[in-house]
Amino acid sequence: MGRPLKRDMDFIRTLLLDIEDGRRVFDTIGDDVAAALGVDPAEALPADEADRLDYHLGLLDDAGFVEFHRTGGGWLVDRITWNGHEFLDTIRDPEVWKRTKAGMSKAGNASVSFVWELAKAYGKHVASERLGIALG
Repeated sequence: MGRPLKRDMDFIRTLLLDIEDGRRVFDTIGDDVAAALGVDPAEALPADEADRLDYHLGLLDDAGFVEFHRTGGGWLVDRITWNGHEFLDTIRDPEVWKRTKAGMSKAGNASVSFVWELAKAYGKHVASERLGIALG
């Protein structure tokens, strides 16, 4: 039995930033599968990491943030969608992200729509602090 797969918003953010920075290929073959295929397991991810990566790339695809092509052993990025860019722009700033995570923890809610709305609110607050003006 594999380990439970839970959505990790920090990992989602990291993957989006990596894709935006140019990463286009994600190999998701675990060392267990590599060994079964006769490939050197040292060249593959540990099985738990491969499962986690595969799961989160699927979530990015499900959310409509990134378009991919699946391969036999991973994912090829086609593009970040408009909504993916909008979400990423909202959560990019480290201070906004820190506050958003704290807000998620306090509220006990981490749905993507809630995270996005919370990040927008914190983004406006941080921008207001930095610019010294009130934002509507």
